Amino acid sequence: MTAIKRLAGQTAIYGIPSVLGRVLSYLLVPLYTYVFHSGDYGTVAVFYAYTSFLMVILTYGMETTFFRFNEHEKEKEKVYSTGMISLLISSIIFLVLGLSFSKDVARWIEYPAHPEYVRWFAWILALDAISAIPFAHLRAINRPIRFAWVKMTNISINIGLNLFFLLLCPFILSHYPENVLGRFITSVYKPNWGIEYIFISNLVASSITIIMLLPEILSVKWKIHPDLWKKMLFYAFPLLFAGMAGIVNETFDRLLLRYLLPKDIATSQVGIYAACYKISILMTIFIQAYRYAAEPFFFAQAKEKDAKEVYAKIMDYFIIIVSLIFLITMLYLDDFIMPLLVRRKEYWEGKGVIPVLMMANLFLGVYYNLSIWYKLTAKTVWGAWLSLIGAIITLVLNFWWIPLSSDHLIYGYYGSAWATFICYGAMMILSYLIGQKYFPVKYNLVKFAGYLGLSVLLFALSSIIRPEMSILRIGFHTALLLIFLGIVYLVEKPSLSSVRNI
Repeated sequence: MTAIKRLAGQTAIYGIPSVLGRVLSYLLVPLYTYVFHSGDYGTVAVFYAYTSFLMVILTYGMETTFFRFNEHEKEKEKVYSTGMISLLISSIIFLVLGLSFSKDVARWIEYPAHPEYVRWFAWILALDAISAIPFAHLRAINRPIRFAWVKMTNISINIGLNLFFLLLCPFILSHYPENVLGRFITSVYKPNWGIEYIFISNLVASSITIIMLLPEILSVKWKIHPDLWKKMLFYAFPLLFAGMAGIVNETFDRLLLRYLLPKDIATSQVGIYAACYKISILMTIFIQAYRYAAEPFFFAQAKEKDAKEVYAKIMDYFIIIVSLIFLITMLYLDDFIMPLLVRRKEYWEGKGVIPVLMMANLFLGVYYNLSIWYKLTAKTVWGAWLSLIGAIITLVLNFWWIPLSSDHLIYGYYGSAWATFICYGAMMILSYLIGQKYFPVKYNLVKFAGYLGLSVLLFALSSIIRPEMSILRIGFHTALLLIFLGIVYLVEKPSLSSVRNI
């Protein structure tokens, strides 16, 4: 329980920037869905889908590799310097290529009028990749406050600039164009720009982040150790392929929607799908915060005799929390969450995908928990295979279920949502079955199925019984939530004293 308490505390601290950042960024969703039509928002989603894929390539599994070798190598400085220099060199090469061929890339991705987007994202990606090892180093040396401070600064700058350019500047120019502030705004603001300011805000935030991390970067002993580097690459490359396949599962559906749907509706449909994907806010916030703390924790805990028991108990609590998050989101979706987060009604047509995507992300969170077996046993090739299987499922089902032309309509973004659900479900099940052979952990499958099934059952009940008066509907849904919490209390009552301590 001491180990679990430590993980809970680290999840909370690492989760501060993650949770607040996600919350604040999701508070921008009402702004984006109010200021931009679904087509413009679809363009933003497409570029960030490319960014997610390229970020995996540019970091090529070095973060997880750093944690692995940091725990096993006596001279930790060698691990830090070797990983840092490796990422620095590869990022600079990528940046030079991105800037040199920006026009060609813009034509290739069908945005020929905006090569500047490509140049901006080349800088963003290079800077973020370089910062990956310093952030991992802060986690490894257990400096969560410093980690949280830098992350929060990045988030605050990004969000602040979004609000400045998208809200404050238009307001001042429309109400006070002739005063000193208005003249200043005119000198820095282009009224014909829109989503450009989302990208510019990101670039400025990434630049300031790398400046803040200079103490960690400059502390590196600038010497690469070839033998260690080869070992690290050998460990990392399966993770690279796993990450590439994984990002296909996470973001490629938006790209496929962009290029497989009829061109007159494609970008708009991507915008609707991306906005509805954002509704899984609580699930993605928790899983991201949990992953930041869990990976170094699992590696450190592996040395203990009771490691497997700890992993199993952690899974129990994880299932309770993600099932609760799913239920809360779905019970209050229509009355609170959609009206608050998604302003334009044109986006609401896609809300049917939200429960499917929520459950898919729940499966992904469980998979992250299970995946520790191939990282601890150095069988990272299995991670690549599992992600590759998921990627094949994603691609096959998306190509099958997304319409290829206006007279060949299948399921559109509903097909993408179900493809994601099946993909993550398959990866979760396969990881459990294979992991039990190489690193058997006695997970409580009865609790897993019970809590998950209970949350789905209560959600289904709320969909069948829907009082017309909002006050009655909210009261009924709250009663369903209390039923879930009550059952959890009764089942977990024997260990509640330990939970209180956490």
